[in-house]
Amino acid sequence: MEDGKSVASNFIWALALIIIVGIIMGALYYGGVFSSKPQKQEIEVDIKVPGASNS
Repeated sequence: MEDGKSVASNFIWALALIIIVGIIMGALYYGGVFSSKPQKQEIEVDIKVPGASNS
């Protein structure tokens, strides 16, 4: 009887470990850790100079 509980408990722990590792790997993949080329980020800057006023 104890063998059955042990097998079920081990299966639940193994399944939980697979799910946790999958979540971590997914987060790392979408975070860009496994990307071979660096992602290019572009920043658009718009500089405006105020016009001169003649008083």
